[in-house]
Amino acid sequence: MMMAHSMDDRDSPDKGFDSGKYVRYTPEQVEALERVYAECPKPSSLRRQQLIRECPILCNIEPRQIKVWFQNRRCREKQRKESARLQTVNRKLSAMNKLLMEENDRLQKQVSHLVYENGFMKHRIHTASGTTTDNSCESVVVSGQQRQQQNPTHQHPQRDANNPAGLLSIAEETLAEFLCKATGTAIDWVQMIGMKPGLDSIGIAAVSRNCSGIAAPACGLVAEILKDRRSWFRDCRCIETLSVLPTGNGGTIELVNTQLYAPTTLAAARDFWTLRYSTSLEDGSYMVCERSLTTATGGTHGLLSSSFVIAKMLSNGCFKCSCSLEASS
Repeated sequence: MMMAHSMDDRDSPDKGFDSGKYVRYTPEQVEALERVYAECPKPSSLRRQQLIRECPILCNIEPRQIKVWFQNRRCREKQRKESARLQTVNRKLSAMNKLLMEENDRLQKQVSHLVYENGFMKHRIHTASGTTTDNSCESVVVSGQQRQQQNPTHQHPQRDANNPAGLLSIAEETLAEFLCKATGTAIDWVQMIGMKPGLDSIGIAAVSRNCSGIAAPACGLVAEILKDRRSWFRDCRCIETLSVLPTGNGGTIELVNTQLYAPTTLAAARDFWTLRYSTSLEDGSYMVCERSLTTATGGTHGLLSSSFVIAKMLSNGCFKCSCSLEASS
């Protein structure tokens, strides 16, 4: 039968070893001690001596060592319960943190939407106060005709930027305009001596899409780099995305405010209110296009400082598509 071995060999060459400090228990001894611990986790001195008399397997262990075993056993049990409690608290805190992050994202989107609506309402109030200064019949008729001519959204309410359907209509129109420019169908090409007209006469950046090297992630970063206009356009003072709306075809519509520094001391800084549309086409190509929102579609958001002027941005953007480049003279 295997008994407990006390590591207090007095003939050990290690003279600095604390004799009687460590005890190695056999599985049978541990089982006997565990049974007693289940009944009484903190036995008295008399109970420990009685245990040694009742269990011959523990006769070679000192009462002091048995006392230490019960102390260690109670500490391990306390640590286990504390660990379980901390894990439960950690799970609760993680769940609360996730809820707070989701609520924070929701509130940020709500704030962006409210800022957009606030600016638009300020502009509407300012426009209304300017048009109601003259109440004569002739001025009302003339101003009404002018607003009808300058603001076609009264005839086509679906192009109003105040609702998702109107934004999608404006985005699709912007996409069609820029697609004509990107494919060359809307450009009157000028023939240059020694060069072919069309897309061959302009620069094309080729990035491989069927690879796993540096070029593969670079293809996906092209659009994001172009969107971050401030990182590569030094005239850009600031750019802010006011609202992001997903579309049914997997694209996104962004309402963007961009401010550019004044080009000279004689000119004012420029302010752009634009709609940016990112989407994938049926042929697998990817399009990022942007265009100014007109006053009729909610382009001017509130009153601006006198140091800025509202500027207009025509349809422009980035068109990524697969193509085969052939060497030509």
